[in-house]
Amino acid sequence: MKPLSEQCSEHQKKSAGEMQSEETRTAPGNGVTASTDPTRENPAQQNGVLSSHDVISPVSQTRTEPQPPSSAPAPPAQPPRDQWGGKYEFLLSCIGYCVGLGNVWRFPYLCYRNGGGVFLIPYFIMLFFTGMPLFLMELSLGQYGAAGPITVWKCCPLLKGIGIGMLCVSILVCLYYNVIIAWTFYYLGSSFQSPLPWSCDALHNIPLCRNKTNVTQSPSEVFWNEKVLGVVYSKGLHDPGPVRWPLALCLLAAWVVIFLCMLKGIRSSGKVVYVTATFPYFVLLVLIIRGATLEGSLNGVAFYLTPNWAHLANAQVWNDAASQIFYSLGIGVGGLLSMASYNKFDNNVIRDTLIITIGNCGTSFFAGFAIFSILGHMAWRKGVPVGQVADSGPGLAFVAYPEALALLPGSVFWSILFFLMLFMLGVDTLFGNMEGICTAVMDEFPQLRSNLKHKTLFLALLCFAFYLMGLLLITDGGIYWFTLIDSFSTSFGLIIITLFMCIGISFFYGVNQFCQDIVDMICHCPPWCTKLLFYFKACWVVFTPFLLTFILTYIFIEMYRTSLHYGAYVYPTWGKALGVCMGAFCCLQILIWAIVAVSKESGTLRDRFQKSIRPLNSWRVNNINTTTQDQHVEPQRVDGPFTVNLTEADFTSMNWEAISEA
Repeated sequence: MKPLSEQCSEHQKKSAGEMQSEETRTAPGNGVTASTDPTRENPAQQNGVLSSHDVISPVSQTRTEPQPPSSAPAPPAQPPRDQWGGKYEFLLSCIGYCVGLGNVWRFPYLCYRNGGGVFLIPYFIMLFFTGMPLFLMELSLGQYGAAGPITVWKCCPLLKGIGIGMLCVSILVCLYYNVIIAWTFYYLGSSFQSPLPWSCDALHNIPLCRNKTNVTQSPSEVFWNEKVLGVVYSKGLHDPGPVRWPLALCLLAAWVVIFLCMLKGIRSSGKVVYVTATFPYFVLLVLIIRGATLEGSLNGVAFYLTPNWAHLANAQVWNDAASQIFYSLGIGVGGLLSMASYNKFDNNVIRDTLIITIGNCGTSFFAGFAIFSILGHMAWRKGVPVGQVADSGPGLAFVAYPEALALLPGSVFWSILFFLMLFMLGVDTLFGNMEGICTAVMDEFPQLRSNLKHKTLFLALLCFAFYLMGLLLITDGGIYWFTLIDSFSTSFGLIIITLFMCIGISFFYGVNQFCQDIVDMICHCPPWCTKLLFYFKACWVVFTPFLLTFILTYIFIEMYRTSLHYGAYVYPTWGKALGVCMGAFCCLQILIWAIVAVSKESGTLRDRFQKSIRPLNSWRVNNINTTTQDQHVEPQRVDGPFTVNLTEADFTSMNWEAISEA
């Protein structure tokens, strides 16, 4: 691979040469130069779209009088595609999308469980060899193609099922993720009570706190299980029970917020992220400062970071590191690809990849201090080891940490601040997932994008449908369904989708061509970009597929050996099978749509396969988004049947012969 500056100069010279050849093209047989006056419309050019099979008469190009319009129907003009108002909107949207609840309630727990500071070694190895390459692949694919997760596979129609699979995964994630925001709303509203309803100072908790001999649950656990979830009134997955209407109102409010923020697409959500993406950092900083002043906080931090080198030989540690990197970056769901599709063509995706991925991992490490400093104080107050109060997932966010906050002076203020932070983290991540769904649908049905009324109606129906489906998750037994969808929606199906994306781009589309596409976009990047492209190229071809295969193998082994459970409840076989079917449905889209793509072609099976991996004619026309004015843009080629536009010369053979003899 040549240095990036040389490739850019060659690309620009080639474009200039092509532009000059277009301007001096000579009509066949008469030596007359074809006119390129932009104010004169060629008969074969309609609505700015030039068919690849159109025949243009030389006479029609040299006539000065206007030509009668062609009787052929003009193809519908594509509505203009929105772009980010600035590069900071895109960066903040991606950071808000990646920095989610998992950074706060999952990474610190995995860190202490897997050897403390030693966990950072496999964590950053997986970041550099799996997270960054896949993140760059999604951003580059979306930005170069200027299309969503389905339409972007014009680059390789055989793999269109990857985009459909991403859409299925995103639907499942949106279905249960907004339930977390509904829980956050409930806790946020309850935080305005003094004393907090899950603290020992509340009147209804005084008998529970005084009876320390037969206590099986803390006040925070009672509030979570009885007041919020109502799980004590359900027997299991088969017994969902009635809808909990306070949570139903919170879920409705959550979807209304999402609808209003996404009403104008990235023009509205791009402004909201200035608050939602930055506010959590302010809260984390405040919590770290407050935690550092508490007695016992150093014990919590020591528990968080104390290294245990023996854990490096455990395969579970490496799998946890890979899964945390994979899921925290939001790879393979379509959100990154969709957000990148609204970038300018010459945006530096390599720079953005480094900033977002390193910032995301730094936030996870940073959040661990805020969590364990206060949990250390809680353990000191109770006189128990830190390990007995540490937890992961909803158990940390809605049980352990609220209980710790209730012990602080000014607990109402700290509780409001914490749950407001969780709300911001959840909303940002949901923005990305919803954007992936909306972009995919609007790219397939462009009329939705051009008509604000239709777009608003579509978004309203989509949010309302998610609300109705989400009601199952806020019943008495809804937490069992929540855990089932959470466990399998982003499990093996998502890994398989991402593995095929990596293999398809590297070997079907061509890793060299993909690297050249990146070069075409970032010609003004410093020289170190070239060296990084060599590194990413090696990852896409070798390291990343190998590590994804390792993760996938481990997931299948663990799925076979272990049972799914929530607390003491063990899921029945039919429940686990239902979860496997959800994951399988997502990844089977790859096979189904590959068969469809091959069946649409003609010839032998080998010919059909080769045709189905070729990019469509309209794949490389999206670089018109570039702001470089002197860059040559190839006329758009329409993916349609063979057409010929006839002119007057075709009906006046005498004139044609006379011109030819002249």
